[in-house]
Amino acid sequence: MSYLILIISLVGIVFGAEFLVAGSVSVARRYKVSDFVIGAAIVGIGTSMPELVVSFFGALKGNADVAIGNVVGSNIFNVLGILGLTAICFPIAIDRKNMTFEIPFCIGVSVILTLLALNFFNGTPATIGRVDGIILLLLFGGYMWYSFARDKQNTTDEAPVEAKEPILALWVALLKIVGGLALLITSCDFFVDNAIVIAKSWGVSDAIISLTLIACGTSLPELAASVAAACKKNTQLALGNIVGSNIFNILLILGVSSQVMPLVSADITLVDYAVMIAAAAFPLLFGFKGKIGRVGGAVMLLCFALYTWYLIAG
Repeated sequence: MSYLILIISLVGIVFGAEFLVAGSVSVARRYKVSDFVIGAAIVGIGTSMPELVVSFFGALKGNADVAIGNVVGSNIFNVLGILGLTAICFPIAIDRKNMTFEIPFCIGVSVILTLLALNFFNGTPATIGRVDGIILLLLFGGYMWYSFARDKQNTTDEAPVEAKEPILALWVALLKIVGGLALLITSCDFFVDNAIVIAKSWGVSDAIISLTLIACGTSLPELAASVAAACKKNTQLALGNIVGSNIFNILLILGVSSQVMPLVSADITLVDYAVMIAAAAFPLLFGFKGKIGRVGGAVMLLCFALYTWYLIAG
């Protein structure tokens, strides 16, 4: 029965995120926000709502491994899995603005999380407390303010998106946002409960299940949004979705979750955090050529497969 509920709740997560993103993008289009900012600040946030709800409920239930592992695992999967697959479908263009702010900022917040979550000199777990969470939330507020302020100042040089969806009536967009959020919250609560039941029946730790099953499951909206954007040749929206989601996951999700209860994860190791930081740096490494091509995407997918094998074999 747990498996059936897990599948049904996963379907609810995907549809809830789809409604939420559709409404959010329509509102953003109405107010003429650029493609990358739509991807990073609107679609990125919308598709990360499953991670927010899963980590929040994980913290509420006193399970810090789920709260932190979901974020770390999702950030790894977002870049190595989703961005890698997207680049194979269609090479992802990276412009100078991405190289000078968004991607380095994503790397920076990944390092900050590592420093907060570990006693760095001996690698033992540390507590992400409420004060730490407030710092993360302030950083998120600053990031959002700067993104929109810069977007207003600069005229984007991106090509217009082909075959844009029509702008919904404002009341329809708001209804999709509210309905999608309600479906997400309900589905994710069931998803967390049953994923933990299954993990324990297999004898697998909460940390491993959160780094794999939960992380990949809650990242399905990012996968769908990024691949769809790439197929429409809107790679800036696809890149913005992944970068924005990863920043949102660390700063807002863990910032909010740590206000519920201080977070200490004994089973998320230095290796996991190191892979997360390395994954965040991958777009920067490939970006010097101006794009992430199919070879780069294949390398990312290979790295994700090796990391998954390491988790299972370990």
